[in-house]
Amino acid sequence: MYRIAALYHFTRFSDPAAIKPPLLALCQAEGVKGSLLLAQEGINGTIAGSHSAIDAVLNHIRALPGCADLEWKEATATEPPFGKMKVRLKKEIVTMGQPDVDPRANVGNYVEPEDWNDLIQQDDVVVIDTRNDYEVAIGTFQGAIDPKTESFRDFPAWWEENKARFHNKRVAMFCTGGIRCEKSTNYLLGQGVEDVYHLKGGILRYLEEVPPENSTWQGECFVFDNRVSVGHGLVEGPHELCHGCRRPILPEDKSRPEFEQGVSCHQCINETSEADKARFRERQKQMQLARERGEEHLGNIPL
Repeated sequence: MYRIAALYHFTRFSDPAAIKPPLLALCQAEGVKGSLLLAQEGINGTIAGSHSAIDAVLNHIRALPGCADLEWKEATATEPPFGKMKVRLKKEIVTMGQPDVDPRANVGNYVEPEDWNDLIQQDDVVVIDTRNDYEVAIGTFQGAIDPKTESFRDFPAWWEENKARFHNKRVAMFCTGGIRCEKSTNYLLGQGVEDVYHLKGGILRYLEEVPPENSTWQGECFVFDNRVSVGHGLVEGPHELCHGCRRPILPEDKSRPEFEQGVSCHQCINETSEADKARFRERQKQMQLARERGEEHLGNIPL
């Protein structure tokens, strides 16, 4: 059984590059795999490993400047969720492209999962899903607005185009683990919106704590590891990844004529060129050969 820890923390790192080598070395020494992002605004990522190994890495992170009160969300998996370990330096730990946004200064009102349903069912509350369109497609809260954004960087422009719709409304937002809402609520406060709320711990904590019979969640929640999706109780969902476009698909989608293993699905068949597809087919061939040799091929390792 693999222990999975999803975490983020906004703090001030004066020199993220100096933090990277010892953090990566510890993860490798402990056999921990996954992805961690470092920026001057903090740390974000998901890691997996044994119970003691994850403890070692979390203790190391908590000792970093401003990270003593680090929080994380846990899950388990029977198969390795990641195939390698990456620690990357970024400009932002979640990219919004708004230099004036600073979650350390101010964020919206946190709403505990057990209080979320009552809030979003109020007539004067509008509920906005801040995730990417392919994530929303497999699950969201009942009545939530889908901005249909391809990336979080698109959210400010969407808000500017649509803000008149939400005049005199309280705004409640949610995302997978909470990190996007730290920035999106700070952004809306900066735009003059007074009543802004966000789901504490994100969808993952809601699915972990709220019983299915009391839930307003519909579908599955996309996660960025080999589980692909989870449902209530964080039980692994039915989705797989199309390795042509990295979007989630259901097992029955593999019977559609557009599907070719490792190459395309019904969502991306017209998005890639024949040269792209040829490259994907070669990658798939090399992955199959690696499996036959009992080796691991990098093309099949989730980021």
